[in-house]
Amino acid sequence: MGRAGGNMGFYTFKQGIHPVYHKDLSSKEPIKRCPLSKKVVIPLSQHTGAPCKPLVEKKDKVERGQKIADSDGFISAPVHSSITGIVKSIEKQPHPVLGSFEAVVIERDESSEKKEWKKGELDLNGITPDVIRKRVREAGIVGLGGAAFPTSVKLSPPEGKSIDTVILNGCECEPYLTADHRVMLEHPDDCILGLKIIMKTVGARKGIVGMEVNKMDAYKLFIEKTKNDENIEVKLMEVKYPEGAEKMLIKALLSREIPAGGLPLDVGVVVHNVGTAVAIVATLRDNKPLIERVVTVTGGGINKPGNFIVPIGTPFCDVIEAAGGMKDNAVKVIMGGPLMGIAQPNLDVPVVKGTSGILVLTSEETDIEEETNCIRCARCVDHCPMNLLPTEFVKLVKGEVWEGLTRYHIMDCIECGSCAFTCPSKIPIVQYIKLGKLMLRNIESKKG
Repeated sequence: MGRAGGNMGFYTFKQGIHPVYHKDLSSKEPIKRCPLSKKVVIPLSQHTGAPCKPLVEKKDKVERGQKIADSDGFISAPVHSSITGIVKSIEKQPHPVLGSFEAVVIERDESSEKKEWKKGELDLNGITPDVIRKRVREAGIVGLGGAAFPTSVKLSPPEGKSIDTVILNGCECEPYLTADHRVMLEHPDDCILGLKIIMKTVGARKGIVGMEVNKMDAYKLFIEKTKNDENIEVKLMEVKYPEGAEKMLIKALLSREIPAGGLPLDVGVVVHNVGTAVAIVATLRDNKPLIERVVTVTGGGINKPGNFIVPIGTPFCDVIEAAGGMKDNAVKVIMGGPLMGIAQPNLDVPVVKGTSGILVLTSEETDIEEETNCIRCARCVDHCPMNLLPTEFVKLVKGEVWEGLTRYHIMDCIECGSCAFTCPSKIPIVQYIKLGKLMLRNIESKKG
């Protein structure tokens, strides 16, 4: 949508919502290391695409950083051990997104020295795009904003798709979460170097760092860091949800509209999260695979909210313990933020590559009002950033008119939750949409 005249010229888009953000709980907390757990559970599917197959067996000794599972699929990403230890089992385990899935369970060898990666050297002019793609894939890097799409695929635009702009996404518009904000403050040089690597790989001449105006400290830092980079701009965006969604971001910053069913590359753009950029640098410069990530642990139900570097596979209970544990009035645990996150049935689930946050809410923070009948107020329509008709989705799903959902473009829904947030009848609209999409996919698979 471009600049919003009423907001001092900050970039934004139409629709969207303005929830209470609660960023102050953890935004000033520097990133700390979460202690290594005695055991990690590393799922074989932590990404969009084909799940991996194990490369190790029960009783095998594995090293921190060792590749332990891989896939032949183009859209996939290998997984690595985040600790040194012994493989105790390979079996179904709790999964924060999929409910349960095959995982490699590793017990830490407490007598072994913890392997670390020293900062190396990187000659950006001396490394080719093909080598970058291969090394990024081998390192198991996926999008760390939450979607967990394999980064090597995003770095490989198909023939005929020319990329002119790379957007580095530092918006972090989901309430409570501050991991990206801290990454930008504490690793600005790596964020910018990662952006340059991505630009080189996809052949883009222009780079844009987009962040919301509630991160002025990071904005000023990036302005200073990029003052001599003619190809890179840093742009301030209005604080609005879901400003960080790819389609909204591209519309706001470049006034380009992705066609229905399309991707950013269809309009000459690639979008990457700031954490992903830092992970790319760690791989190419330090030869470090993706074995840990920054996670915000926050909410009214946490004793000491903060941001932590957490080894992949660490149980939620151990991460929560590192943040001082839960308060007595905690009632709900969510992976991610309150609008797009997934509620967890227990604390045995492991941190995966897409775990941007662990949110612990109290009863006062949790909306548990009962669903009532739709009053046809159209607030869900007014606030939908994708210009869809959420109320029609609910009606069709309740009536089990599955194929009718395609007429209303249900697959274009990004499941941001703006509709449910604004609904006075407290209808869990996103849950109905998820069910509708699932039933449509089942119907399509039976046809195929």
